[in-house]
Amino acid sequence: MNHQFTPTMRTSPLSDNIILPFARTAGAFLGPRGCLFTFHRAAPSEIWKTLPNREFYLDLEFLDRLLTYLTRSGWEIVTMDEAIRRSASAGGNDRYINFSVDDGYRDTFEEVVPVFRRHRLPVTVFVTTGIPDGTLPLWAAGLELALLQKSQVILEGKTIDVDSAESKQAAFRAIAASWECADTDGCYRRFCELNGVDAEELHRNYAISWEMLEILREDPLVEIGAHTVSHARIAALSVADAVAEVRGSRERLSKRLDIDVRHFAFPFGRSGDCGPRDFEIARQSGFASAATTRKGLVRQNQNPFSLPRNTINGAHRSLALMESHLTGLSGFAARMIGRV
Repeated sequence: MNHQFTPTMRTSPLSDNIILPFARTAGAFLGPRGCLFTFHRAAPSEIWKTLPNREFYLDLEFLDRLLTYLTRSGWEIVTMDEAIRRSASAGGNDRYINFSVDDGYRDTFEEVVPVFRRHRLPVTVFVTTGIPDGTLPLWAAGLELALLQKSQVILEGKTIDVDSAESKQAAFRAIAASWECADTDGCYRRFCELNGVDAEELHRNYAISWEMLEILREDPLVEIGAHTVSHARIAALSVADAVAEVRGSRERLSKRLDIDVRHFAFPFGRSGDCGPRDFEIARQSGFASAATTRKGLVRQNQNPFSLPRNTINGAHRSLALMESHLTGLSGFAARMIGRV
């Protein structure tokens, strides 16, 4: 999982009012197109402000506002099945969006899906099967929850005060940065031991469960897709290991939930994380599509196994910024600066 995001430009309501009319006018000349949005976690506004890793979360109040704005602006919110069908069809004046939530956190079940239900709109949930299976230690989520529960933590023999939202956020950034290039899972286990934290109990508090997924399976507005077994960077794996991650996640979901899992999303998902070999593995594994996180728009005859997808997170709390995705401006800018 991309555990931390670099904050991006925020715009004020005033700049929204100035920028949005121009963005909508420009968008009218772009013709039929689709836009895929993805995020990982979400939280109510009053909680979002206090979270140690808040940039990883979408503000639920903003999500609600965004869905209202999009539907009133004439965009159709669709499933991945429908997005693929539309991208393959000729003609039409479609403007469509798919929203997907990656990984499989408890708040997807408790917070995100209910927002889409209220709007009567579909959402795709891409599940990393190691999360409900309990085999994938989500160290960033566990670290964050431990910081929220404590006023002091022990790290490498030192006691750190974390008795305010600001100190918890600073501690999360410092600890996460120190673990990224080391044995991260081992660092997390030692942190839990030093601080008397039950890692398995923490996991149950933030991870989606198979029981929750069974409930989502019955929801006509929820589409379940695969997101590997262990959230591996597929391009870094051997062919055999890549197949095990891609096909293995499809088979696990299909067997456990008794569903046809048609869509896949690559973890990380930028150009260095997945490529032509990996797109072909997804196709041969029986999927109908595979999504990346390369910014851009879905056009007619788009390769369904290298779909662009635009990541949104806590730094994205502006409708004008969303319009930059909908018009393709963010994808153009990303390509210009080599962030693909």
